[in-house]
Amino acid sequence: MVWDEFFEDWFKRRRRFPFFREFDEVFRDMERMFEEAFKGFREMPEGLAREKRLPDGRIVREYGPIVYGYSVTIGPDGKPIVREFGNVKPSMKPGLLDIKSEREPLVDIIEEAEAVKVVAEVPGVEKNDIQLYGTERSLTIKVDTPSRKYFKEVELPAEVDPKSAKSTYKNGVLEVILKKTAPKPKGQPIKVE
Repeated sequence: MVWDEFFEDWFKRRRRFPFFREFDEVFRDMERMFEEAFKGFREMPEGLAREKRLPDGRIVREYGPIVYGYSVTIGPDGKPIVREFGNVKPSMKPGLLDIKSEREPLVDIIEEAEAVKVVAEVPGVEKNDIQLYGTERSLTIKVDTPSRKYFKEVELPAEVDPKSAKSTYKNGVLEVILKKTAPKPKGQPIKVE
């Protein structure tokens, strides 16, 4: 397996630096988890498994794309925020993976003084293929084409006006800017007599 050769070479190079020992263990654990999860895997969602006939007449089965990743940022409270993306999620059953035909894009949410900016990677589609739905507290990104499927519902850190949304799409990167609304007082004002 090419993966094994890659990891072995990577680990050999990292052994020279004691700092990387903890990272080495994390990567080994991840590799074991994925190997174990894919060992008993039988069914692939529609669209992720294809058969292709080669010029010599043989039939080859292709799978994918299978994507999993995460980003880690530090929140305003100093705590790490981990965001997963891709179309592979750990299943509730130990050792199994949940693979979907639609991929969850990598999304960054940036809260500014007057607006909330959402930046998402959705490569390989046209801007007309992207569907956006906004509410005061969420933004939904959806793409459903024969070759690419993306879906992500983003919870926004502040209340926004969905009618104020401005979006751009360039080189596979979608950017949506939503203006914040003034905070509304909770409840009904009561006159003091």
